[in-house]
Amino acid sequence: MILHTLNASPAQQAFADCLRLVAPGDHILLLGNGVYAALADSPARARLDACGAELHVLHRDAAAAGILAQLDGAITVDMAGFVTLSERCSRQLAWF
Repeated sequence: MILHTLNASPAQQAFADCLRLVAPGDHILLLGNGVYAALADSPARARLDACGAELHVLHRDAAAAGILAQLDGAITVDMAGFVTLSERCSRQLAWF
């Protein structure tokens, strides 16, 4: 099980590269500009939902972006939650 930390907007190549390598059972944590991919009813969110990974969004970054109310079902985590995900996953890949 891999934790993919995705700090790239849906328009960046790193977003597509991450989705190409993610596998069912992996976890994706969106942070920084990556939080915009979690917007409900967006094409990026549809791709994330279809990839089979569990989706998480860093709460403080989504709050800073002003999109908390638009995440519709995405799991938000604080820094302690980020640490817990890191401990649960055997590997971590960072995407920028």
